[in-house]
Amino acid sequence: MNKAYIIQKLSEIADKHDLSISEEVISSAIDFSEFKNYKKGICLKNIDDEAKYVGIVIDGFVRCYYIDGDGNDITRGFAVPGNMCFDEGMIGYNNHICMWETLSESTIMIIEATKLKQLILNDKNLKYLWISLLERALRYKLYRENGFLTENAKERYIHFKKMFPDLSDNMAQRYVATYLGIAPESLSRIRRSLKDE
Repeated sequence: MNKAYIIQKLSEIADKHDLSISEEVISSAIDFSEFKNYKKGICLKNIDDEAKYVGIVIDGFVRCYYIDGDGNDITRGFAVPGNMCFDEGMIGYNNHICMWETLSESTIMIIEATKLKQLILNDKNLKYLWISLLERALRYKLYRENGFLTENAKERYIHFKKMFPDLSDNMAQRYVATYLGIAPESLSRIRRSLKDE
C-alpha cells in the first residue's frame, strides 16, 4: 500500500471521529506497522492467543465474540473503520479474551502493542487522544450495560442502528441478535414492526 494513501486514509478516519492526530505521528505509526488485507469470515484472533499486537480497522468490519458454555456464539462488539480490534494487549491482557473475525473484506493496520503504547507516551496529543478513546470506550460500556437494564429489545436495536448504520443491514442478523441479547426470531419481529411503523 502506498504510504501517502495510508496517511490520507488514517487522516480521514481521524477527522470522522473528531480526533486530532498530526501527519507526523501517523507517518511514525505507519513506519512500524504492517497492513494486511483479509477476506470475509477470517478468524483474526482466538481466545488465549498472545495479545502482542493490536489492529486498527482501515476498511471493512470486524466483530469480537465469545463461545459460551453451551457452545453458543455471542457477539460482544463490532469494529468499524477507525476502531481498534484485537486490542486486549493495550489494556493489560497478555492473552486475548475473545475471538475476532472479519465480517467483510477488511484492511487492518497491525501494530505491536508495546510500540503503540510507547508512541502514545511520547506524544502529548496522543496521550490526550488515548484518554479520549478510553473515555469513549467506558461510556460505551456503561451505556451498553444500562441498555440491558433499562431498555427493551426494540430500543436497543434502534440504538444499535444509530451507532452502526453501515452494519445493521450488511451482516448476518444472528450476530446483531446475540449482540442485543435476543433470539434471531425476536430481531426479525422487531425489524418487521419498525418497517410497519
